[in-house]
Amino acid sequence: MRRKRGIFAGVLVTGVLAACGGAEKAHDPRAMAQLHEVVSKGPQLPEGFTVRPEPAWRLPFVKGDKDCRALLEPAGGRAPDEALTAQVAVSYRGYELGEQAGVGLARYADAQAGGHLDELAGAMRDCRTVRTATGTHLRLLELPIGNVGDESVGARLRGRLNGYPYALDVVVTRVGDTLVSVVHTGLDDVDAGRTRQVVDAAISMASA
Repeated sequence: MRRKRGIFAGVLVTGVLAACGGAEKAHDPRAMAQLHEVVSKGPQLPEGFTVRPEPAWRLPFVKGDKDCRALLEPAGGRAPDEALTAQVAVSYRGYELGEQAGVGLARYADAQAGGHLDELAGAMRDCRTVRTATGTHLRLLELPIGNVGDESVGARLRGRLNGYPYALDVVVTRVGDTLVSVVHTGLDDVDAGRTRQVVDAAISMASA
C-alpha cells in the first residue's frame, strides 16, 4: 500500500472514452491513435493468459466503499476526468480459476497525472473494507510490488465476493503524463509475482 518510485511505462485497454459532466469529453486524436496502436501490437503477458484482449475489466461490485471504487475504476477505463486527453482499456483471461488481468491507460494534459495519482493514493489510504448485503466482504492489505514507474501505489483486496473466496491486486502508476492501472484477480488468492509480471508486460506494450 506504499507509494513508490521507480521505472515503469504504460498499460493498455479498449476504446473506452471518458465523459465529463455527462457530455462527451474532447480527446486528443493523436494521443488516442497512439494508445490504440500500442494495444494492436499485442501483449507479452505471463504464460496462461489469453492473447486476444477482451472488453475492459468491470468492477465486481457497484455498492460498497466509495474510496475502494475510486481506486479500482481506472483499470476499467474510468480514470479521473480532469485534463484527460486519451484513454483505452482491455482485459485478459488467465488459466487459474477466476483469474483475470485488467489494464488501463489514461493520458493527461497540464501535468495533471501526478495530482490524480495523489488522489488515488488518498483513496487507497481510506479504503479499508468493502462490505455489501450480497455476501461481499473484502479487506485491504498491503501489496509489495517493488519499484515501478515514476511513482506508484499498490494494494490487495482479499475476502469474499458474493460469498465466494476472492482476491484482487491493484497497481496504479504514473509514467510521465500517463496513469497506468492494473488489476489482477483470482479466487481465494492471487500470486503477487504473477501480478508483477502483468505489470511488466504492460510496460513492454507501452514502450513498444
